[in-house]
Amino acid sequence: MTQLLWLVVPALLLPAWAVRARYGLAAVTTVLGAVSVAVSVTVWCAGRWTEENRLSGAVGLVEVAALLLAVLLTLRAEEGPRCAVATWTASGAVALWPSRFTVVEGPADAFMLFGFGSMLCLPTVLIGLYLRGLDDGRARAVAEARRAQRLELAHDLHDFVAHDVSGMVAQAQAGAYLASLDPARAVEMFERIEQAGQRALASLDRTVQLLRSEEAGGRSPQHGLAELVEVAERFTAAGGAEVRVELPEGPVPREVEGTLHRIVVESLTNVRRHAPTARTVDVQVRRSGGRLELTVTNDGGAPASGGRPRRGGGSGLSGLAARAEALGGSLEAGPYEREGWRVTAALPLNAAAGAPGRSQEPLSVGAAAGEGQE
Repeated sequence: MTQLLWLVVPALLLPAWAVRARYGLAAVTTVLGAVSVAVSVTVWCAGRWTEENRLSGAVGLVEVAALLLAVLLTLRAEEGPRCAVATWTASGAVALWPSRFTVVEGPADAFMLFGFGSMLCLPTVLIGLYLRGLDDGRARAVAEARRAQRLELAHDLHDFVAHDVSGMVAQAQAGAYLASLDPARAVEMFERIEQAGQRALASLDRTVQLLRSEEAGGRSPQHGLAELVEVAERFTAAGGAEVRVELPEGPVPREVEGTLHRIVVESLTNVRRHAPTARTVDVQVRRSGGRLELTVTNDGGAPASGGRPRRGGGSGLSGLAARAEALGGSLEAGPYEREGWRVTAALPLNAAAGAPGRSQEPLSVGAAAGEGQE
């Protein structure tokens, strides 16, 4: 009669696998291990099996393999007290399985059982923990990639959408003033507002599309230095300061180009917000050795302490400073001469030079930047 007990645990494998999603792998493994231990205790009481019964031994090996597989899957999928209880229960059942065939008498037999259980269970436990570590590493990598993409999209919104919106605000203010004095110029001003609004909407549409997409490879091409001429023309046409641009010849690394473009756009945005009296803005990008140096100088001076800076600002230059530092460069902003304000940046033409551990020049953003020129 006790020979039929070898069917108990194998008969429970399919039902246990079917309910694993509802109760969890730890609960299933605990139940299978407890049932296996109960079978072993029953065999002790009713009479041990003989080694000549090969069928019970073969099915018993299937039972041991199923228990070890359950331990491995539990360790990979779960953690905490439930997982520990399941692992100890199933591992104990595996260690007790040989006692169904022989009587445990003395330390030697107990040591044999311990060695059998350790030989099978320890590698299984280590493999399960290793696989869980790999899964955790992949999950962290995915989370970090998504966080980096969200930060990049936030930078896009701040650098480009905010630039267009601030231009719309400035032109709307000028258009309202010109509506009664010069209706023709007011119409032109409102046309520029419409164009800026279309660009801002296009940037928002691209950002929303990227947020909906699962693939980061679908990102739009990064803005380059060549587009700064068009940015300067639009800024000047909007009725602000005259922007003069000087660009270098020859190719520039993509990351360096994109970062310098962002710095110029942010600097022009700050001129519009915080230096409305500026009449000229000089943008110069020059090669100096193995570096590309950018200066953006306006004659509008530092922001007045009694001004009203836009709420929620203050992250522009600080974020770009971190971006420049990551490329191995530097960014500084502060008063220039008597009534001016200058933003300077220096980036290595070799983007690999920005690897961690490389000595860099001090990176700072002028204290006055916190008052308004972000």
